[in-house]
Amino acid sequence: QVQLVESGGGLVQPGGSLNLSCAASGFILDAYVIGWFRQAPGKEREQVSRFSSSDGTTHYADSVKGRFTFSRDVAKNTVYLQMDSLKAEDTAIYYCAARSPYKTEYDYWGQGTQVTVSS
Repeated sequence: QVQLVESGGGLVQPGGSLNLSCAASGFILDAYVIGWFRQAPGKEREQVSRFSSSDGTTHYADSVKGRFTFSRDVAKNTVYLQMDSLKAEDTAIYYCAARSPYKTEYDYWGQGTQVTVSS
């Protein structure tokens, strides 16, 4: 069964940090393009990070550049999103997703994890 499961969300004060995890089962995560997305209430879904194992490149949205860091553990078939210097506007449900390098649409999605930044 193909599955992505996120964890690590929660409530954090502005300026704080969280480390989200996304564990894959049923497929090899490293063979796919991995994306982290977020969606806040009333807003469109935004891609915050993307990693391509084919060339080892990582891309970040301007809104998170310098604050968020993508990483992966191939042995655990898991990717992470380290989020530092969190702001209230980072509050959203965060999703990980995977797609074939030969496609533009993401094939697999996790269920999401809530991140709330508030004092």
